Amino acid sequence: MAFIGKAIKRALTLQKTLNIVRRRQSPVKKQEKTFLKLIKKAQDTAFGEHFGFSEILDSNNPIALFQSRVPVYDYDSIHRDWWFRMLEGEEDVTWPGKVQYFALSSGTSGAPSKKIPVTQAMIRSMRRTSVRQILSLAYYDLPPELFEKGIFMLGGSTDLQKRSSYYEGDLSGINATQIPFWFQAHYKPGKKIARERDWESKLEEIVLAAKDWDIGIIVGVPAWIQIVIERIIKHYNLKTIHDLWPNLMIYVHGGVFFEPYKKGFDNLLSKPIHYIETYLASEGFIALQSDNGKTSMEMVLNNGIFYEFIPFNEANFNSDGSLSSSAQVLTLDEVKEGVDYALLLSTCAGAWRYMIGDTIRFTNLDACEIIITGRTKHYLSICGEHMSVDNMNHGILKAAEHFGVAIPEFCVAGFIDDKVFGHKWFIGCDQEIDAEEFRVRLDEAIKDLNDDYKVERRSALKEMKLEVLPVDLFYDWMRKMGKEGGQNKFPRVLKKEQLADWEEFVKSVNA
Repeated sequence: MAFIGKAIKRALTLQKTLNIVRRRQSPVKKQEKTFLKLIKKAQDTAFGEHFGFSEILDSNNPIALFQSRVPVYDYDSIHRDWWFRMLEGEEDVTWPGKVQYFALSSGTSGAPSKKIPVTQAMIRSMRRTSVRQILSLAYYDLPPELFEKGIFMLGGSTDLQKRSSYYEGDLSGINATQIPFWFQAHYKPGKKIARERDWESKLEEIVLAAKDWDIGIIVGVPAWIQIVIERIIKHYNLKTIHDLWPNLMIYVHGGVFFEPYKKGFDNLLSKPIHYIETYLASEGFIALQSDNGKTSMEMVLNNGIFYEFIPFNEANFNSDGSLSSSAQVLTLDEVKEGVDYALLLSTCAGAWRYMIGDTIRFTNLDACEIIITGRTKHYLSICGEHMSVDNMNHGILKAAEHFGVAIPEFCVAGFIDDKVFGHKWFIGCDQEIDAEEFRVRLDEAIKDLNDDYKVERRSALKEMKLEVLPVDLFYDWMRKMGKEGGQNKFPRVLKKEQLADWEEFVKSVNA
């Protein structure tokens, strides 16, 4: 047994003990300390001077004063007021120094060209949390040899686009350019393939190189990882990916509800592996699954991000998912378990009270453990049904389990036809299935999950339509939209222009 693997295994065991000590520290105190560090660091920026950060630091209740002075921002408002100056090369705007990198968001809602600042401070923050994720493997029963195997990370191109004063690209591509030297020997697909911008060319190069790798851990968005593994299996005429990578033991995923993909993944394996969830957004590394067996993630409270929470309800949000002018904003000491919250971030990348667009729910307040429940814009309530992405995910999962099929992709849209309200579902399934039977089962599943939906299905919400499509059709549309690979995900709720484009695409394929 090699020395390096043993050494890492011992380090992980020590880290497990240190984690127990760290968790005894008050989560609220961690957040207060993080908040003060952020305000102090940014007090001399244009943003800090405008909102009087130095006065906030000297006040008796700095968080309350911060909340009273600084408005809640979404991407459009903070870009309009502040971030456009950073894109023009101005320094010290919302964070000290000049921003060298901007991450292009996956664009599942809103404008497809959001550019999120990624400062050196944020890169260090993400790296520290990534190391913490690796150290959390102390809670898993893993052999020392695993830590000498390759780690396959499927992300965007590291060949970033050069603009006048900055570089832009997928966050995974930006982070891959910052991989430390000691990790390079383990990192796959390696620098050369990682630079490839064309997705199809990258897949071909990965498939050809895969036979030379001994992979123990894979990292990436489920849809794209599954496609890569399927291609490798087909190319080498394998039964499962374990025929080529017998030491594969861990899959680290994030960004989407994983359960609909799990059945498809299990079919690609010959033995069980550990599935580990992370919450890594373009705006920061928010949470990680720290213990084996848990289905929730532990929020990162002391690494460059201060959180606020807005209860995701009718009092705070309009029917289109936009924030009401009198929204209630809470801090960590005010939240409750079992309630959905929209997440606000203030970060070391110069985001301030920034509504990221995700909704989360606390499952364990003492440990600050959360699950992601959806998106503020991916929410359907055309007549008071209040259907969340969490409802959609679990409704699809229950219906799919009943019929014994896999539904890795789906989307839904609301419509009004001659004053009749309805929902139209598009589900991706490559197995034989009766669309009408599935529609009825899905309808009943969502009624069980959502009382408002159940009430409206007896009154205003008269129509529920469903169309079954090949799974590849969803990815073909993403390819058409320039959203293939990397951190891109298919949107669960389609509205307006996005819906019209999708329907036209489906119609053209079926013609």
